[in-house]
Amino acid sequence: MDKKNALRAGALAAGTTLMMLLMSSPALALTRDDGDDPGKGLSVGETLGLYVFAPLVIFAVITGLVMVLDRSKIRVTKPKARA
Repeated sequence: MDKKNALRAGALAAGTTLMMLLMSSPALALTRDDGDDPGKGLSVGETLGLYVFAPLVIFAVITGLVMVLDRSKIRVTKPKARA
């Protein structure tokens, strides 16, 4: 029974996603509006720096701060009791 329910849920999720993709329009992305001034695009280096390296650096800084400011004691496992 569990396998059948999982298959049904997967089919429903896939069908819903497919319908949303088919029903959504590109929101007239190619049509320019009045007052539209997009500016210059990003280079490959700028794109990688903004969307790859900057989040990694932020993650590393937060991780480092958590590790440095952690005030908990070092946990030592107790030896197992002999039977």
